Amino acid sequence: MEYTHEIIMPNDDIPFKMFLFEGKDGNYVRQKHWHRSVEIFALFEGELEFYINEIRYPLQPGEFMLVNSNEIHSILSPKKNQTVVLQIPLATFEKYYTDERFIYFSHSSRLQDEEVMRLIREMYLAYQEKKCGYGLKVQSQFYMLVYLLVTKYRKTEVNEDLIRHNKNLNKLSAITSYMKENYKKELSLESLAKIFGYSPTYLSRMFQKYAKTNYKTCLDNIRLEHAAKDLMNTEITIGEIAFNNGFANSKAFAKVFQAKYGMLPSEFRKCKMGT
Repeated sequence: MEYTHEIIMPNDDIPFKMFLFEGKDGNYVRQKHWHRSVEIFALFEGELEFYINEIRYPLQPGEFMLVNSNEIHSILSPKKNQTVVLQIPLATFEKYYTDERFIYFSHSSRLQDEEVMRLIREMYLAYQEKKCGYGLKVQSQFYMLVYLLVTKYRKTEVNEDLIRHNKNLNKLSAITSYMKENYKKELSLESLAKIFGYSPTYLSRMFQKYAKTNYKTCLDNIRLEHAAKDLMNTEITIGEIAFNNGFANSKAFAKVFQAKYGMLPSEFRKCKMGT
């Protein structure tokens, strides 16, 4: 199964992203992915199951899971739950990097769990209510949370293999970010390798080793994600959608679309439109 790279943008009015987990209704699986942000899942009701670098972490109410930058993780949400998610830009912790420009937090529970959960609950409630000065209140609690993370959860001794793996995923993150910004253009493996100063063979191996997929599949999936949105939300012709999202023609688009979604673009549009 391939791993996907997720690009995270903070909320418009605070320096991080905060929201209710999209799997709140249960019967939900988030497949393996990674991102550069540090992520916290605070579970208040229900249950969740995490897999981080193939290790299982079950989560019960009153507990949180911290996902480090560039950790491959997936989430199983079998039942309804109330989970607040925080995604914190890595640059927030820049002053606390190790000499290798790296920071890593422990996954294990600490006595500070209760304080972390209280802060996140109050941050989320204040953000939802949006009373006068809510931004100041939320950010003051946020920086208290960051303080707890760097003083109670940060690991100062990290093995070399973990640092090397993180550096390689940083490289791949930069490459996939470029692909997501330029997916409409003609984007060959050779041209991308040249932009980032790698040989095509080396870049191809990076995708296979760290994303568990090949370059073409990764690019097709980025294009298909945008094309599917166009099929659902616009009346643009399928030929135009194919061209606008970087496919050579509608035939090539239909082929990869059917392979991923199990139906032709026209069938997908009819299904989503309820016609």
